[in-house]
Amino acid sequence: MTSGGGGGHGPFGGDGGHAPFPASRAGDHAPMGGAASTGLYWAVLGRTGRAGEQLAAVMERFVEGNRAVLQEHVRHHQEIHVVMGNEACDLDSTVSALALAYFLAKTSPAPRAAFIPVLNIPRADFALRTETTFLLREQGIPAAALIFRDEIDLGGLHRAGLLSLTLVDHHVLPGADAALEEAVVEVLDHRPLERDRAPGCQVTAEPVGSCATLVTERIAQGPPGVLDRATAALLHGTILLDCVNLSPAAGKVTPRDVACVSLLEARFPELPARDAVFEALQAAKFDVSGLTTEQMLRKDLKVLSGDGLLLAVSAIYVDLETFLRRPGLLQDLDAFCQARGYAGLVAMMISFNERNEPSRQLAVYSRCETLRSAVCQALEEATAPSLHLQSLPSPWSCVGAYAQGNALASRKKVLPILRAALGGPGAAGGPEEEVVPPPTPMNSLVEECPLAQAVPPLCPQDVLERVSRIAAGQPPGSPK
Repeated sequence: MTSGGGGGHGPFGGDGGHAPFPASRAGDHAPMGGAASTGLYWAVLGRTGRAGEQLAAVMERFVEGNRAVLQEHVRHHQEIHVVMGNEACDLDSTVSALALAYFLAKTSPAPRAAFIPVLNIPRADFALRTETTFLLREQGIPAAALIFRDEIDLGGLHRAGLLSLTLVDHHVLPGADAALEEAVVEVLDHRPLERDRAPGCQVTAEPVGSCATLVTERIAQGPPGVLDRATAALLHGTILLDCVNLSPAAGKVTPRDVACVSLLEARFPELPARDAVFEALQAAKFDVSGLTTEQMLRKDLKVLSGDGLLLAVSAIYVDLETFLRRPGLLQDLDAFCQARGYAGLVAMMISFNERNEPSRQLAVYSRCETLRSAVCQALEEATAPSLHLQSLPSPWSCVGAYAQGNALASRKKVLPILRAALGGPGAAGGPEEEVVPPPTPMNSLVEECPLAQAVPPLCPQDVLERVSRIAAGQPPGSPK
């Protein structure tokens, strides 16, 4: 099956082989993501408990009813109109899909169609989108009610002649979903078009800071009374986060973004202050306190390859001391790398003080001493840029720890140093891959990453032999 890997399942089956509508689990109603709810919206409004629940009831009822509506429409062979964001499934994609599907369900002249928002990631990855889980939780949208990409077989629905598809926050499907292109009836995106759509497809592609701005404009042009306070709060928070609190210095905001935020505030003057919303979402975005070590490492992960070795590079938003003191950390690092065939891992810590100044630290893990030493030496001796590393105590010999004096040297600047260390002198370095989509949107034209597939584990002898060749200055792929 070409659409999403759901072969062998009918329209009810999930792309990943899961049941299409999993029963609610105890954990589904627990707080989503790591940040404990601050009660931002209810606290600012001075409303809690049932009053807060009533404010979110309209959108919540829509989301909670989606599974039953979807099953009913499949059973009666009726049209299913899916609204879906991009594969990064960041806050903008998620809220745009939810809000537009809700609007279409309320206003569409095709009453027999079911309008279903689909989050374009597996359910297991949702906890990594901490700013999204935070905002939805604040608005009373339960995680159990959401429908994820591995819970619905879009290919089966399309082959059954039931699927219509609206794309938000992207406009080209990846290669694995090529068969679904003919089902696309509308596109709503804030990036320049990479290609033309079929004549029957309605396209809105406007250079604004957030796709949620385009959704807000669409809803504002519709019948009065459709926009409820919870949907307004979702759109309001998303635009503020995407446009860096409407700061011109960030270079993302446009007059239309500002106008939509002002419109939402005018219609719902009880919405919290912009600064409070932005700061809460920004804090949630970098909050990993509720994640497992494996989730922390996957949240913002890149993988480098060189001479048959894979090196994971994770950005982690805690300080090094907190990270190293996590219970069972060494066992978690072992399991994370062994399961994916990684020969080593570089964890790049970033944290902020009370003045919002960044502090950076590094941890280099590998059970192969030769590889660990080669990576540490490359980082210590780097000059372009110099990282100004200071060695720190480590509880384990297989983990090197450093304070990074050059706080301006981000992962983007460190990656070339690591590529060179893997590739040997003069080598261009192996390819860099995104294994898990980052918090910021990524280009949906990117094909599925080959490194995301199962990687056969390397035995210690293979690792030692390949690293020894790197250390000896032999080019990658040279004869043994």
